[in-house]
Amino acid sequence: MKTPTIPTASAVGVAALLTLAACAPAESGSSAASTTSPTASAESHDHAASESEEQAVRTPRLVATYDGGVAIIDANSLDVVSTIDKDGFLRVAAVGDGRHATVATDGGWTVLDAGTWSQGHGDHYHYYTAEPMLTDLTIDAETPGHVVPHEGTTTLWDDATGHATVVEISEWTDMAEHAHLHPIREYTAPEAHHGVAAVTEDGQMLVTRGNEDERTGAMVLAADGAEMAVSDECPGVHGETGFRDADDEHFFMVGCEDGALVFHGDHVHKIVNADSPGRTGSLFSSEGSSVVLGDFNDDPDAGLGLDQIALYDVASESVSVVKPFGDADALYTFRGIRRGSDGEALVLGSDGVLRTIDPATGEVTVETVVIDAWDVPEEWQTAHPSLTVVDGMAYVTDPATESLHIVDYVAGEVWKSAEVGVALNEVTAVTG
Repeated sequence: MKTPTIPTASAVGVAALLTLAACAPAESGSSAASTTSPTASAESHDHAASESEEQAVRTPRLVATYDGGVAIIDANSLDVVSTIDKDGFLRVAAVGDGRHATVATDGGWTVLDAGTWSQGHGDHYHYYTAEPMLTDLTIDAETPGHVVPHEGTTTLWDDATGHATVVEISEWTDMAEHAHLHPIREYTAPEAHHGVAAVTEDGQMLVTRGNEDERTGAMVLAADGAEMAVSDECPGVHGETGFRDADDEHFFMVGCEDGALVFHGDHVHKIVNADSPGRTGSLFSSEGSSVVLGDFNDDPDAGLGLDQIALYDVASESVSVVKPFGDADALYTFRGIRRGSDGEALVLGSDGVLRTIDPATGEVTVETVVIDAWDVPEEWQTAHPSLTVVDGMAYVTDPATESLHIVDYVAGEVWKSAEVGVALNEVTAVTG
């Protein structure tokens, strides 16, 4: 059966804008690092058919934390659909099915139904929205860590125990409806550490290595648990990404204090900037591209704000270190670096400018003034401007003004802005 193209509310809005002003790009494919693809979901949970509304197109939504709760925001209109009160420092992550997200607090991950989904019907889809809700499904964890959707599975990592739980992405609706987890695979590291795991469609599992005192590297396990490739030459391992290049070859990468490890099948190699080795702690790939974007810090005393990025090319096994701000007095944080839907490197500076960068050359191709200049905080938990990408548009938060902005990062224009009434902190997206 041919997979149909699913239109979105954002695509409809951009198309209208093209007609009026010829300034917005056509909808493009999703970046693996930025958004997830929707899967057909039955109407379920407590959302009876009478409580949901059918829509003409799918409706992406943002799930964002603030001090005191979680806000669910329509990604096209920027209307706040719902707020859910919840105390504590909250972290959110999309699980990969286009509908659900986890909300991490003390004790585990609670699954949030963002109330937007697509249901396959022969050669087309139907689209629905409903009131968002926290479900009764909570995945226990002493210290809930990374949640990684990849190639049909979602892997959840508990930092306190080193335990990884793997579920099928297609099962989230049923699991949330019945408040019952259906793990298909579990793994526990020999020693607990702040780590991450991810699984390919053929069962290869990337897992980090370390203990409570140090993190040393990573390895890839086969579906039967046998070690395929191992390296302990990655001090301070942090950050991961999995992707396929233009030849459909699969790669895993993790960041190190002095470069990055690349896993390809049963072998592993390390990429280091020979001129000035630096730490990479966040990695962002794009399906079909051999270039991976990473943050880059060659100054241990630099703090949260950085002024360089790394462009790792797994094809040439090389890295280019780029200063995206040129002579501008600006920095970025881990919340302000992402990939565009066509693989562009995007960096949001503390000068309020979003820069679009060609990953092949490192050249800044577009600069878009989005918000006022802001100061990089000392603590990473402090709310400060963040960046996410949905359906070819960038979303920039401004906690100082309690506002949210949609940016066409190809045309270099702010498409829409809105006050949302709260200072948004962490943001993820569900595609509907």
